[in-house]
Amino acid sequence: MSGRSDLGARADWNARASFPLGFLTLISAFNYLDRSILGLALPAIKAEMAVSDTTLGLVSGLAFALVYATLGVPIAWLADRVSRRNIIAIGFAFWSLMTLATGWVTSILQLAVARFMMGAGEACGLAPSNSVISDLFRKASRPLAFSVFGTANSIAFVLFFPVLGWIGESHGWRAMFIAAGLPGVLLALLFVRTVREPARGAMEETAPVAESTPLGAALRILAQSRVYLLLLSGATFMGAIVYATGAWSPTFLTRVHDLSLTQIASSIGPMRGLLGAAGIVLGGVLTDRLGRRDERWRLRVPAVACLLVAPAEALFLLGDTTAGWMTGFALTSLLTLLHQGPIFAAVMGVTPVGMRALATSLLVLSSSLLGQVFGPLLVGFLNDHLQPALGDDAIRYSLLSLAVCAVGAGVSFWAAGQYVVREAHRPLSNAAA
Repeated sequence: MSGRSDLGARADWNARASFPLGFLTLISAFNYLDRSILGLALPAIKAEMAVSDTTLGLVSGLAFALVYATLGVPIAWLADRVSRRNIIAIGFAFWSLMTLATGWVTSILQLAVARFMMGAGEACGLAPSNSVISDLFRKASRPLAFSVFGTANSIAFVLFFPVLGWIGESHGWRAMFIAAGLPGVLLALLFVRTVREPARGAMEETAPVAESTPLGAALRILAQSRVYLLLLSGATFMGAIVYATGAWSPTFLTRVHDLSLTQIASSIGPMRGLLGAAGIVLGGVLTDRLGRRDERWRLRVPAVACLLVAPAEALFLLGDTTAGWMTGFALTSLLTLLHQGPIFAAVMGVTPVGMRALATSLLVLSSSLLGQVFGPLLVGFLNDHLQPALGDDAIRYSLLSLAVCAVGAGVSFWAAGQYVVREAHRPLSNAAA
């Protein structure tokens, strides 16, 4: 049985599946890039527009997350019924145009509106992409497939951030947004011409349920899954720390360690990207190997990684020597995104075929609306209130306050692992009947 499963998993990695996965990963890389370069530009925007860190936290988190998270649910509901490929392409083109428009804003209000609209476009990306990937790979192959997809963030840091950092240093922060937005429109057109919509449920080992589930019934079905609710909790905790560090780490490195924009974009950014990619792939491989022996390890692997993030963050933020904080930075880069592939694969595993995009969007809604709003805003608020007493070191403790979120995520994922075997033998669609 195991040998046949391994052969089937290896057979999944053909051009029919690998090319769409690669293109979706590239699109996701632009998704992360376009939302993340604001963090790179925050010091310059603060100097130009003379706004507080709390305001910057609101713009970088709330303005984007409100639309991104809330629109994600109806868009995912639609993606469970119509062409997911077309939804992804339209969203990609739109958010690229909004990134381009950010290069011409002249006030903090205009910047907030641009982020607001960018979030509307990016809401079309993650949930439909996850649903497509689940129809390209069998269950045994999905942890690694989703881990490959999860390297998008690292691709953005390694390949694109150094270029944008040089552009920002040489031509100003607005030029970064223009350079990031232009390629997206062309790639969206290419995506429509080269990628086909896969059949829903094509890679299921048992016959999938063909009909779509009404929204209310789908929500009731998902609410009955302890595994799904615990995954929702863990993703929200990690969302807070991921989004906060993404928005404020460049500012931390500038204020505390006197790094320039070019240094952050050309060395620190790629280092985080490479180690992040290594961690994501490592998570997929470990989950795949250990999960074959015991299904619970499909969630215990990300749980252990999250629990280790907290001490790694403390070393990064409190380290005074270059060797100390760089070691902490390397460890956080390796561990922080390790959970993504296994968690998205787990969501696909406990969710009926006709509601996978919806299930992903609710996960994103929780992690984005709570995590992305709460994380960056709390750090900005604490910065403003601790700065009079601590000066530039205030940001150390503002970011450190969120390390406890990684512990909450680890506990949630570990608890989910305790129920995953039980739910594997009791499909959610039957449980709700």
